[in-house]
Amino acid sequence: MTMNQEENHQYLTFKLDDEVFALGIDKVREVLDYTSVTKVPQTPDFMRGVINLRGSVVPVVDMRLKFGMAKTEKTVNTCIIIVEINLEGETTVLGALADSVQEVLDLEPHQIEPAPKIGTKLRTEFIRGMGKRDEQFIIILDIDKVFSSEELATVQMTSSNAH
Repeated sequence: MTMNQEENHQYLTFKLDDEVFALGIDKVREVLDYTSVTKVPQTPDFMRGVINLRGSVVPVVDMRLKFGMAKTEKTVNTCIIIVEINLEGETTVLGALADSVQEVLDLEPHQIEPAPKIGTKLRTEFIRGMGKRDEQFIIILDIDKVFSSEELATVQMTSSNAH
């Protein structure tokens, strides 16, 4: 499979705690205001539950918990980013809980550096690189790699059980 040369350079940035993260805009379906999430028993901590998105059950993941931060507290800015994840050829839709969405920005490949191997609490395999904007680092996520297939299997079971 060859990578499309016209690769998307637009990213949606969002905050978790004091860190700014970014997702390729091609992965983002929409951004919702925080709505109540139905808790599902026996799911991992970072799975906050499910929401009903126009008749589909969409699992919601707390990105802060996933990255070892404190649980997301609901504020006026808390939102759910609906993303499409590609895993082993399957597309899974899930909601990523974020403290706030910042903006859509353009980052050219030369503005993105590889992820540092040390000094970050995050596992680096799901970081596509570090963007820089006005002296602030932006951690660019490879959302397809943030969740392992086992974790997403739980998520998929959650959504199928909820029907």
